[in-house]
Amino acid sequence: MRICLLMFALSGPLLAIASPPSAPAAARLPDVPLPAPLERVLRDYEQAWRTGDAKALAALFAEDGFVLQSNQSPVRGRSAIEAAYAGQGSSPLRLRALAYAVEEDTGYIIGAYSYGNNVGDTGKFTLTLKREGNGPWMIFSDMDNGNAPPRAR
Repeated sequence: MRICLLMFALSGPLLAIASPPSAPAAARLPDVPLPAPLERVLRDYEQAWRTGDAKALAALFAEDGFVLQSNQSPVRGRSAIEAAYAGQGSSPLRLRALAYAVEEDTGYIIGAYSYGNNVGDTGKFTLTLKREGNGPWMIFSDMDNGNAPPRAR
């Protein structure tokens, strides 16, 4: 009887630790308007992704740029980026900006993405940008990850 009561007493706190209450859903952050040269980066990315054009995607990156995708090793350089994107895309990607900044030849866009008719965001991203002289803004790094927890294997 004593062992049974001890086990019962211990099981309550252990159950509470094993299944914490779920966190409240975060409110959707509002979009911010981008200057036209930065907006072009997002719209060109969407278009290249939708058509599954890995070469066009890689062309948006600086020659020494990075792709940092979830559950993948980092990729650097246009040819490696093109290879990494080969076979990806061909879906209706939508990108929206949450924040941005530029100073001289460096900038960033923080945003969220979704696919198709999804009501909420599928994930989030950061793009670090650079440009040479008055040239176009190029992606130096693209880091993204999904909002859903990873699936158990």
